[in-house]
Amino acid sequence: MVEPLSAPHTIIDNFIAPKCHEAIKILYQDDAILIINKPSGLLSLSGKNPLNWDSVHYRLVNGQKGLTAAFPEAKLSHRLDFGTSGIMIVGLNASASKHLNKQFQSREIQKRYLAMLEGSVTTLQGEINLPIAKDKERFPLVKICKTTGKEAISKYTVLKRLLKPERTLVQFTPITGRTHQLRIHSHAIGHPILGCDLYKSKRSEQMAERLLLHASDVFFHHPVTGLPFHAKCPCPF
Repeated sequence: MVEPLSAPHTIIDNFIAPKCHEAIKILYQDDAILIINKPSGLLSLSGKNPLNWDSVHYRLVNGQKGLTAAFPEAKLSHRLDFGTSGIMIVGLNASASKHLNKQFQSREIQKRYLAMLEGSVTTLQGEINLPIAKDKERFPLVKICKTTGKEAISKYTVLKRLLKPERTLVQFTPITGRTHQLRIHSHAIGHPILGCDLYKSKRSEQMAERLLLHASDVFFHHPVTGLPFHAKCPCPF
């Protein structure tokens, strides 16, 4: 029996972000940039769905009542996933934003992340070099694909091994910046990040109440002074 041709695949995103009650914290501020600590459970940019208006960008542009002033020209030079917490650089004017964008595009900016992984990672240091492609059949997931994927490299260092249950705290240094890179790379080596709802084992998602991925450090050049700048953000787990 010949089956009828299927209709073109349509991407449907029904995700509605739950209310994030934690505030954005400003770690550093001058006339050109902000360094902020993004809470887990907050979008970087407002979504297309009108219910997903709350975001890092929305709060910065409009201000957080009683907490932070409004920064009407604030622009994000990079994003963090909804569940990821930690450090972000924000340009406060067109010139600073342009300078930061160039640094990101040329890979001059280095970021470090902390992640709690399921199981015991045996090697103290390593590199994950697995190309990543969009997974059109399972949006918003991505997939490892050696034929259509783009280069994706993540270096890691084991910081601590924990027991009951078995977990490993690692520091990630992504060389590239693909969507969901650290999450899918961790899963690909058999050690998914705890709390991840997309790339998981039978129990890893239930082992934490949130995604245990945190942007801890960023190294860049200040867009006005040109001097090296290292910003740190304390990890909540």
